[in-house]
Amino acid sequence: MKRHGYEPIVYDNLQTGHREAVGNGFLVVADLADAETLKKTLRSHSVDSVMHFSADSLVGESVQNPRKYFNNNVRNGLQLLEILYELKIRNFIFSSSAAVYGEPDAIPILEDHPCSPTNPYGETKWIFEKILEAFHALGKINYISLRYFNAAGADPDGDLGEDHAAETHIIPLVLKAALDNTSVRIFGTDYETPDGTCIRDYIHVTDLARAHILALKGLIAGKGSGVYNLGNGNGYSVKEVLKTAENVTGKKIKSYEAIRRPGDPARLVASSDKIQRELGWSPKYPELTTIIQTAWEWHKKHPNGYKTQSA
Repeated sequence: MKRHGYEPIVYDNLQTGHREAVGNGFLVVADLADAETLKKTLRSHSVDSVMHFSADSLVGESVQNPRKYFNNNVRNGLQLLEILYELKIRNFIFSSSAAVYGEPDAIPILEDHPCSPTNPYGETKWIFEKILEAFHALGKINYISLRYFNAAGADPDGDLGEDHAAETHIIPLVLKAALDNTSVRIFGTDYETPDGTCIRDYIHVTDLARAHILALKGLIAGKGSGVYNLGNGNGYSVKEVLKTAENVTGKKIKSYEAIRRPGDPARLVASSDKIQRELGWSPKYPELTTIIQTAWEWHKKHPNGYKTQSA
């Protein structure tokens, strides 16, 4: 964001984040539920716009522990909106998800597709979007909700990459298996898809970040509130991801089959025509090979995640 003239203030409890990823930026280590610290941070730094990424985001965990998800993703988010209204901060960008759609009736998915989430994680994102819509109707906020499909890849400069303590995303799992000569688990091979595995739309994280800048500029310019998909419009199956990763790494990656995870739709592929048309966004890294290649370069340099960098 600094490259675009903004001064970001990162507010994170570091439950899943990494201090190293902030670099020389300003970091406040605190929880979203801590209303007083949140309010103090927003006031002291004269914040005028907020990008809300904070959420629990594991589909399987949300099925097992929905209370955690509704507390954090909905209740804490609502508290944030009330504080922003009190402090007269109006520009708000929300990190939403393709999970709001559930099992799609048509591919690619348009923003006006009916939302029928198949898991509590998706439900929390959908509920919060409805809250944003209601706040906007009352003149309390201007917002853009970005419905991510599968964010993947790493900073092409090699500084930032994907590092979760409990990794669930397919591309880093596959690349870790390549590095460690271990196996990757395929959840479900009996979907109604050409090879029986789930199909997903992968978007490079750099393209996703650029969409947030364009969304912020759009709000500041008064282009209005709205909802946008963020994807490439191309779907790849789990087995296709494995094959592409083998081509990129030059390694045979072992895998084994497991039963489906509860709440996983068979296909999720976006139409991103709306954000291209209205905000001028288009992906610079649309190819799966490029997405995996950038991730592979980062993981090779950081085999133990950010700990490698700070060791």
